[in-house]
Amino acid sequence: MQLLTKDLRDLLLANGRQQQPLRGTRHEIDFVPVVKLFTPDAGATWLLTEIDPEDQDIAFGLCDLGLGCPELGDVSLLELSSVRGKLGLPVERDPHFRADMTLSEYASVAQRHGAIRT
Repeated sequence: MQLLTKDLRDLLLANGRQQQPLRGTRHEIDFVPVVKLFTPDAGATWLLTEIDPEDQDIAFGLCDLGLGCPELGDVSLLELSSVRGKLGLPVERDPHFRADMTLSEYASVAQRHGAIRT
C-alpha cells in the first residue's frame, strides 16, 4: 500500500503552505490530522497534518514510537517508508481513519495515556 495517495499528499502540502508563514508564532494553525500511519507489528503511530513545502520529505504531526512518550514533531517520509516492525512488516496507512479532533487535542489525550488514541 502506498503511504500517501496524491490527494493526501496534496492536502498535507496545502496545510504546510498555510502554516509556513505562521510557524513559530501564536497564530499557528491547529489542523486536524490528515492521515494516520502505523506499524502493524511494532506499536508505532503517526498522525500527520502537513508537509513542509520547502522540503517535501518532511512531514509534521504527532509521533508515537510505542515507548510511552508521544510527541509533536517532524518525521522523514523517506525514513517512514523504510521502517519495519518486529515481523518485518512496513508502515501502513489506516484507510478508515477520520480525525475527530485537532492535533493538539490528540496530543493532549496521547500524553495522558502514554499513546495515541484514535
